[in-house]
Amino acid sequence: MTSSPIARRGMPMGVYALTAGAFGIGTTEFVIMGLLMQVASDLHVTIASAGLLISGYALGVFAGAPLLTAATGRLPRKAVLVALMVVFTLGNLACALAPNYGLLMAARVLTSLAHGTFFGVGAVVATSLVDEDRKASAISIMFTGLTVATLLGVPAGAWLGLHYGWRATFWAVAAVGVIATGVIATLVPRDRGAHEAARLGDELRAVARPPVLLGLLMTVLGFGGMFTVYTFIQPLLTQVTGFTDAAVSPILLVFGVGMIIGNLLGGRFADRGLAKALLGTLAALAAVMALMAFALHDKIAMVLFAGLLGAAAFATVAPLQLWVLRKAEGAQSLASSLNIGAFNLGNAFGAWLGGAVIASGTGLPALTWVGALVPASALLVALYAIRRERFANASTPASAFLKAGQGVH
Repeated sequence: MTSSPIARRGMPMGVYALTAGAFGIGTTEFVIMGLLMQVASDLHVTIASAGLLISGYALGVFAGAPLLTAATGRLPRKAVLVALMVVFTLGNLACALAPNYGLLMAARVLTSLAHGTFFGVGAVVATSLVDEDRKASAISIMFTGLTVATLLGVPAGAWLGLHYGWRATFWAVAAVGVIATGVIATLVPRDRGAHEAARLGDELRAVARPPVLLGLLMTVLGFGGMFTVYTFIQPLLTQVTGFTDAAVSPILLVFGVGMIIGNLLGGRFADRGLAKALLGTLAALAAVMALMAFALHDKIAMVLFAGLLGAAAFATVAPLQLWVLRKAEGAQSLASSLNIGAFNLGNAFGAWLGGAVIASGTGLPALTWVGALVPASALLVALYAIRRERFANASTPASAFLKAGQGVH
């Protein structure tokens, strides 16, 4: 694919088409959180068992993203994206029709297979539609679909489930999938010429390079820290700050608005300077979480920090994704999909870490301090990765000169 004239004037419509798909996928991932009680009651399982539908989806993303990306590596990217949205739509239809818990879990895992590969391949397609200095912004706009899903799609799905049953929510998400499939098929340009498909062994060697692995580690740690706190945001707000249960949803809307703002700002910062954006956003995330500890007993301050947490966390998305894309030459789709899996692994790690902190008896307020240490460690990894790259780049000309002098070609 090549940049079109539209790409030079503004974001091409193909990028916004990808945003529609991201909205649907983001909605189906998180909406189950607001349907657990209805699902548990209807299918006669415990709430804890219903909660495993979240874990099953996340593990499906983590495992399925690299496998499906590798399996579709030789196919045209637009065709892959359309096929993934068809899988997504069928998966949600299967969720709506699932007669028991086992089949619902299987349908959730089927749906999750489209998630990582869609975002991974979609990020590559989005960056291919724009000029070099707008690639991070293209990624951030595509991921805006995910943030809008958290802000609007998930509450709307929860409302549908409350009034019309949880199956109605999955019927609605399937309808979103049909619309997104049509939009992507219509607005995303066809591949211009066949992109070279590397052999799987070459792709695996590419993603095994230290800069790529360091980028994946940054992603796990960055989002692991955020989910250490966010997973338990409801008890923090109600049991520590003193909000009523009814106040939690409006505060989460503030978090969602912060996500959208931070996501777009992160893309702009990364376009201006990737290394600075990477360091700056990870530092901001660690700082917000550490300072949040001093706001836990002030209601106004906690509302403010809910928005700041969403902004700081999602400001890291575009820099982290662009770092992996740039360092994985020859295996961008696979590396991008692996990074989506790393986001989900960070989610699972953060939830586990937060639970361990609570189980240790240190109390809910300790979550912010412990959580801040995780993106702080990601910041140290980023500093090391950037210094390593600069040292390698500085030594390359000298090495090339010596080779040339020795007649090595």
